[in-house]
Amino acid sequence: MAKHTEVKTNVMRILEQAKVNYTPHEYPHGKEAVDGVTVAGLLGQDVNTVFKTLVARGKGGAIHVFVIPVAAELDLKKAARAVGEKAVEMVHVRELLGLTGYVRGGCSPVGMKKAYGTVFHETAAHIPTIMVSAGKVGYQVETRPADLIALTGAAIADITA
Repeated sequence: MAKHTEVKTNVMRILEQAKVNYTPHEYPHGKEAVDGVTVAGLLGQDVNTVFKTLVARGKGGAIHVFVIPVAAELDLKKAARAVGEKAVEMVHVRELLGLTGYVRGGCSPVGMKKAYGTVFHETAAHIPTIMVSAGKVGYQVETRPADLIALTGAAIADITA
């Protein structure tokens, strides 16, 4: 079951600096990251309100961030259209830390090393709260989607299969 945490991640600090209200959550984890559906279950949350952060590279080399429900699959063609690229492909997991500052399972749309173009799946606009990684495996933050979208300068589009 979800429990609130005393740990303060960089994502939490950024949210506080931006005066974004959030609720921190902690879930039990081992050394390896678990999939998002499992995280939602561990937190007792609906899979449609827990979102995962995916990082892709466009044909021209630009990095793009896509934030989608954990049970959904990114549609690469829709994602490419949403960011004005001919095509996008997922970055290799070994590139993730260098590009974002985050590891697999702890990647958040907030506080990446650089401000990349970000797109949230359209369902985020229709739910009262959203959970995303707090930037560290085992930790999530719950907040209003509009606040996250505004903070990250994100677009909204249908980007799932």
